[in-house]
Amino acid sequence: MGWVECIGEAISYIEDNITEEIAIEKIANQVLISPFYFQKGFAMLCGFTVGEYIRQRRLTLAGSELVATDSKIIDIALKYGYGSPDSFTKAFTRFHGVTPTAVRKDGAMIKSFAPLKIKFTLGGGYVMDYKIVEKDSFTIMGASKIFKYDSAKTEIPEFWSELHQIGKERVVCGMYGVNIDESMGSDEFEYLIADNYNPAIEIPEGFVTKVIPAHTWAVFACKGAMPQSLQDVNKKIFSEWLPNCKDYEIATGCNIEMYSDPAEYPKGTQDEKYYSEIWIPVKMK
Repeated sequence: MGWVECIGEAISYIEDNITEEIAIEKIANQVLISPFYFQKGFAMLCGFTVGEYIRQRRLTLAGSELVATDSKIIDIALKYGYGSPDSFTKAFTRFHGVTPTAVRKDGAMIKSFAPLKIKFTLGGGYVMDYKIVEKDSFTIMGASKIFKYDSAKTEIPEFWSELHQIGKERVVCGMYGVNIDESMGSDEFEYLIADNYNPAIEIPEGFVTKVIPAHTWAVFACKGAMPQSLQDVNKKIFSEWLPNCKDYEIATGCNIEMYSDPAEYPKGTQDEKYYSEIWIPVKMK
């Protein structure tokens, strides 16, 4: 099953079970993909996380039910996974811009987030620069933090900003952004901002080392201003390269972004010639 078909099957499963407890592992098992790469692929192809999709669909349906039925607000809240009226009201108000009570009493307008529809269109036809590299194990040193998949999109940039604000970039420049989920079945992962480890230097307090095992890597070139260039290539990897690659498949729960030194470019990371790479561990099918 290709990635697009997998996403289609996953959406059908979510819609059929929208009022049930839906674990990422269950969805991934339905489409025979590890939770690690299912979540990454879904976010790359759809533009939002699995959790965001489920939450917005539930709040859409809750809003419709609030308008169309006489069901109690607490019953609707419980039906769509909210344990208390307060948590439901907060989530409902963030999404719809009005409270459930305002919808019931005043006829306030609500928002609708339609289910995703998979369309098969003519794609590809562009050049992706990549190479297959056999690389021995190597050790990195950096700042490490655990992130939930559902909130990583906003929290990882904050992690980078935090590292610079407290001056840690003098210790770790940030040659790599490393994403590790060894179980490939969790709802969270370890992320490191790291450089190559120099064993001659003592590891500063607050930093860790991590051994990246020997792998075969598919290395993709990204050229242009960040983060758009990297995001564009990431999306193409999951929407085009992986589904159409006859020889390789993803090997393990790890991927790496490698960044050039911004000082080498007149406009830093915003330079039109800025270079970065995405490394995906692969194995022969």
